[in-house]
This record gives sequence, C-alpha cells and structure tokens, in this order.
Amino acid sequence: MKFRPCIDIHNGKVKQIVGGSLRDTGDQARENFVSEQDAAFYAALYRDSGLQGGHVILLNPEDSPYFQETKKQALNALKTYPGGLQIGGGVCPENAEDYLDAGASHVIVTSYVFRNGRLSWENLEKIEKETGKEHLVLDLSCRKKNGAYYIVTDRWQKFTDVKITLDTLRELGAHCDEFLIHGVDVEGKAGGIEAELVKLLAEYGERSVTYAGGVGSMEDIRTLEIYGKGKLDVTVGSALDLFGGKIPFDSLKKLK
Repeated sequence: MKFRPCIDIHNGKVKQIVGGSLRDTGDQARENFVSEQDAAFYAALYRDSGLQGGHVILLNPEDSPYFQETKKQALNALKTYPGGLQIGGGVCPENAEDYLDAGASHVIVTSYVFRNGRLSWENLEKIEKETGKEHLVLDLSCRKKNGAYYIVTDRWQKFTDVKITLDTLRELGAHCDEFLIHGVDVEGKAGGIEAELVKLLAEYGERSVTYAGGVGSMEDIRTLEIYGKGKLDVTVGSALDLFGGKIPFDSLKKLK
C-alpha cells in the first residue's frame, strides 16, 4: 500500500472539504480546512518527500468565477513537481494534452466519460485516444444507494446508473492505467473507511486502485491495509496533520 497525497483546490485555495457538501451553485462547500499555503508549496513538499502519483483536483467548474485562479494554482503545482502529480476536475479531450504538457503524469476523468447518468463509450474512446491509456486515470468515486455503490459525477453531485462491480472494474480497466475511488459518503468526515467498498475493491487486482474516504487515524490505515489485502493505495485529506488533522504526514510518507 502506497500513500498518494492530494492537493484539492476550491475557489483558488487549497482546502479540505466534506465531499458530499460540494455545490456548483454559489461555489459552496462545507470546509474542514483552508490552507494559508498555495498549491506549489504542497507540490514541493511531496516532491522533496519522494511521493509520486498524488492528485491535484480542481473543485470549481469551468464557468465559476473562481475557476481561473483555481486552474492557476493547479498549473503551478504541476510546474513545481513535473511528472509527479496527476490532475483532475473538468478534464476532457480539449484540455487533457495541455495538462500533460504542463507536467501532469496522468489526467483523471469522471464527468466527461459518465454523461447524463450513463457511461459514454464514445467519450471514453475519445479521451483514451487523446491521452493514451497509460496517462489516463478513471475516477469511479461513488455513493451508496439501494445497497449498491453507484458512480457519481459533477463534483459528486449526480448519480449515474453504473454500479461498482468487479465486471465494471475489469471492463473499464482495459481503457485506463489506474482508478481513483472516493467513498463520497464518508469523504472528509474522518469517521472510518467504507469497509464494504474496500473489500470489493480488494477483489480486483488488475490495475492500481487508490482509495480515499473516511480515514481518520492510523488505525483506519491498518484496517484499510487488512480489508484491502495490501492491494490498495490510499489518499488522506482532512485527517492529515498538514490539513489540520491528527495523522502525521511523516508516518504516511513512509508508505511508498
């Protein structure tokens, strides 16, 4: 299990938010932490710590008045740590190459591929052709409904009709290099992992999978390693001491 650090950017600032609280209307979110440091600061820290494969996430939509400042922060992070970070948030064929040229190792895609609540194979083929599968991460972040985990899009606000199953992972894994999967219902709450989801993901071993959501202590890290059978990488946000939490960054950066 490796630690994948994160840089979440909202309204031009590095933040940690409660995942399910994000709203496009008014660019609102319930905040756990707002950093006084910029994105480049965290990129340099991750670079100097030898951590690769971290995620830079733009949390504002393109039509937001804050988008350009958020994008500027993201590009500065990529410039600071070229080849060491992935980027997501509004990625599509029209901008994917720009982000890769700016230094991203991979682009992370959800909403472009899952359109109007469904999987668009046409769009998946377009983005895969543009980036190459070796530079593509599919974000299958999900929420539970009627006893199953469904992929959610548009900054986790909209349910799709696509369930997280082993068949889904195998089918989509043929078109990407990695998966990033947030348990959105527990994201940003540091109240424990989505154990049922983690056990499901552990059954899949064909592509790298990074899990995020609910990690609040080193005990949660150990539980994730057990339930995930050591196969899953982990992202920790609000619970990290860098973002006001209690888990020491120095402890997690050893997981690499």
